[in-house]
This record gives sequence, C-alpha cells and structure tokens, in this order.
Amino acid sequence: MRRHGKRYAAAAGRVEHRKLYAPEEAVRLVRETATAGFPETVEAHIRLGVDPKQADQQVRGTVVLPHGTGRSVRVAVFAKGEKAKEAEAAGADIVGAEDLIERVQGGWMEFDVAVATPDVMNLVSRLGRLLGPRGLMPNPKAGTVTMDVGRAVRELRAGKIEFRLDKAGIIHVPVGKATFREEQLLENLTTLVDAIVRARPAAAKGQYLRSLTIAATMGPGVRIDPAKAQAPVRTA
Repeated sequence: MRRHGKRYAAAAGRVEHRKLYAPEEAVRLVRETATAGFPETVEAHIRLGVDPKQADQQVRGTVVLPHGTGRSVRVAVFAKGEKAKEAEAAGADIVGAEDLIERVQGGWMEFDVAVATPDVMNLVSRLGRLLGPRGLMPNPKAGTVTMDVGRAVRELRAGKIEFRLDKAGIIHVPVGKATFREEQLLENLTTLVDAIVRARPAAAKGQYLRSLTIAATMGPGVRIDPAKAQAPVRTA
C-alpha cells in the first residue's frame, strides 16, 4: 500500500475529496497545498465521455495558454534555406536538416519539441522510432509540420501545448506553476477547457466533460465541477 508523508497528509486534509469545487476555489486550494521546496507544476486531468478505442471519438489538438506553462521550452527545427533562417530568427534553440538528423540518430535529444517543414519530412521520418515513443515526432495535427516555422516556434515558446486523449479516456496537461497568480492559472485552465470542448468529436454522445481534477506536482488532487469549468474568468 502506498504511504504518503506528513506534508502530503496535511495538505490532503484541507481538501474534501468528494466535493466538486468551483474553479476559483480549486485553484486557491492547489496553490495553498503546493508546499514542496520547488516551483510545482499544476496539471489538469480531464476525463471525457468518449470511447478512446473508436477512431471517430479521438480528441487531440493544441492551444496557446495565455500565461504559458512556466517552463522554458527547447525547440528543434528541421528545415533548410530561408525557412531555417526564419526559425533561427524566431528563437529556435537548434536548426538543421541532414546534420541535425544525424545528431539525433547519434543519441542527442536535448529538446522538448520538434518542428519540421513539409519538404524535409521524408528525411525526418527516419527518426520515427526514436522520436515517436518520446512524443517528439513532428505532426501536422499538432501544428509542428508547417511552412510557417517562425510562427510555430514563437507560439511554442509562448506557451503552446498539445492535448491528447490517452487510452483511459483522460487528457493530462500542465496549466502553469503553483507560483502563478490565481487569475493566471484560472485563465490558463479556462482556455484549455474551452479548446477541449471545441475539439469535441461529432460521434461523442451524452456528457462530454465527465470529470476535471487539478493538482500540483506533490499535492493532492482537487476536483472541479465540470459544469462550472467554462465559466468566464475575470483577470486582474
């Protein structure tokens, strides 16, 4: 049986686990119970009323969080010529084509997301077995295969994230740091939920947002009333 320490037990004691909190109250609780000695990430775990085994009920998309995720993102871009220069100007951490592919094949993986132009994807496809399992393979659905590499790099560095349904029908994504102001976390969370609602597949029936829980890295989960998750949020 898994046992938690005194710090976690004290934090969990402040949360009513059967209660569905309003988003504002949930965010306040998560911040108050994030007492680790480092800036904890706040994650959202959203269970959807879809069947992940059905191809027509998959949920996947991207969204730019207005206040970012609180962490720096290392962006690698596979591109040539003018597009390579465009990526560099936009702030990409590393840019290349055949040379970068060879470097990755040699074991170098010092990046968090990869972007590629369509004309080099035939070369990048060689990295499928390396990048695929790590979730780093450029994908048109995620906006990481594009000719507009400058925009892609800027959005990723500004806080663009990808959300995707897992095999259990749940989406897990970061929405910021516990050190963010409550208003910032609320706006990020609302932006994420709205994006997921817009991505609802036509084949989905019944209640779409089944449950929504937020939690800091080392803190307890706080359940949010799904009916209130899309309520407008006023920012300071």
